[in-house]
Amino acid sequence: MNPPVRPSLPLFLVVTVVAVAAGYFFGRPSSDELADAGAAAASGSERTIKFYQSPMHPWITSDQPGRCTICGMALVAVYEGDAGFGDGETVKLSESTAAVIGVATAVAHETDLSRTLRVNGTFETDHTRHRVLTARVPGRIETLSVDQVGQIVAAGDPLATLYSTAMLTAQRIYLERLAVGTGAISASEISAARERLLDLGATDADIERLEQTRRPEAIVTVRAPFAGTVISRGEKAYAGAYVNEAESLFELGDLSTLWFVLDVYESDLDLLRVGQAVTVTPAGSSGDPRVGYISFIDPNLDAMTRTAKARVVMANPDGSLRHRQTATAQVTIPQGHALTVPRSAVLFTRAEPTVFVALPDQAYLPRTVTLGRATPDNFEITAGLQPGDRVVTRAALLLEGQAQLAAPMAMAAVDEMPMPHAEPAADIAALEPLIFAAADAAAVLANDDLTGYIETLPAVHAAWSAYMENAPDAADGPLAEKVNALIDGPTLKEAREPFELFSTEIADLARAAGLHHAGKVSIFQCPMSPVLGTGRWVQRTDELRNPFYGEMMLTCGEKLD
Repeated sequence: MNPPVRPSLPLFLVVTVVAVAAGYFFGRPSSDELADAGAAAASGSERTIKFYQSPMHPWITSDQPGRCTICGMALVAVYEGDAGFGDGETVKLSESTAAVIGVATAVAHETDLSRTLRVNGTFETDHTRHRVLTARVPGRIETLSVDQVGQIVAAGDPLATLYSTAMLTAQRIYLERLAVGTGAISASEISAARERLLDLGATDADIERLEQTRRPEAIVTVRAPFAGTVISRGEKAYAGAYVNEAESLFELGDLSTLWFVLDVYESDLDLLRVGQAVTVTPAGSSGDPRVGYISFIDPNLDAMTRTAKARVVMANPDGSLRHRQTATAQVTIPQGHALTVPRSAVLFTRAEPTVFVALPDQAYLPRTVTLGRATPDNFEITAGLQPGDRVVTRAALLLEGQAQLAAPMAMAAVDEMPMPHAEPAADIAALEPLIFAAADAAAVLANDDLTGYIETLPAVHAAWSAYMENAPDAADGPLAEKVNALIDGPTLKEAREPFELFSTEIADLARAAGLHHAGKVSIFQCPMSPVLGTGRWVQRTDELRNPFYGEMMLTCGEKLD
């Protein structure tokens, strides 16, 4: 016989904590003490006893002293004026137990909801301060004042000089017409010759100097029309190269102000308005966000991508933003006033979303809620809660496990106790808590919630320990190895791999026991699970939610009969 599987030290500590919490779960005296107290109350107390109640299973009541038919605990007298141990699925903890399992709460309150739209974009030059400089005359490049792309120039700085016979000819014609004078030719002819010089790239200062020196030159100087940065240079922008008229020499842009151009999907366009604030975080920067405002939204959509361009003007006096640099942007869109609770307060382990409402004296009541809009941190509650209600935000899954594990027992207690020979039914009853715990773990994995999954593991191990008490041979079986292999991360992928093996084994047990036919769970199968190829899991609900892939392939699978 193989030696029993020994849990690792971390698993032992987790099970120990759960065992301590279970031992003190209701913060009550021992069953013998309770029996003595109940008998004394029945015989000599002046107060009127309403009934006797099980503190562990509050739905078990009697008009006579006795013991709980489920757990064997002594029934406790409940007097007139006392509330008893709670009704239905209310979970009651002692103060120390609540501290041990880490119960935390938050108040449901009304707040302003907002949605954050995240988009990508690129920094482009201000098109009104972007110029392509071309050769205005055919000629040979004599000198270049720009050594490299990225060089910063001031307005009027010379960028290159060209030797052009066309300029030389135009200057001679102008001087000839000046020499003849207005008596022999019209003033319009002199003006036309002057305009010709300007068209070829001469400035007013160049023409004035020509009029004074009367010496024509074949040199044309290409100057920067404004202060900026050389963005690119033409293929022939080198000394000695011959260029034709209109051939590109340089591309100049003013980078002191940039346009951040966003790509906005068609479905999001109605959320944007001119003047809306945008928080921009450049890629590769220190991460400091910058705030700008939408100045223009293109009315035209790209036929292929179904996106439109939106423009945000961004000041760049220090040059820290780069031309064509990518960035991400966030636009906060107000969505009105609503009652909200933290996302961690909402459980999806039942047919409807559920929260645990904190009552006085460490009592917690599950309550079905209706969800509205969602933000990264909160859910809107449209029904089920009132402002000021306090809800559990941490350890809610442990409370859910206690409440849900008690539910099958409550139904069983209504009927007669099973006959001693009904061992298969007893085995199934012992198996059910483990199956329900596996279903709860699958539910949070389907939500891609690693933290929530980690919180379910103590309940899984506790249910497994309880199952082994009824079936000691299970410690040497294949399921024990899969239970002990469950890990808490550190990533969803690493947590899901051993869970798939465990979940498939549990689903097969549940199917063999016929729990899905009894309506207690639903069993699903994924035909392309990442580890086994065909993995199975159990759910408390009928809505298919794949725990092996989560949001990426949430509805991949089929329900098994």
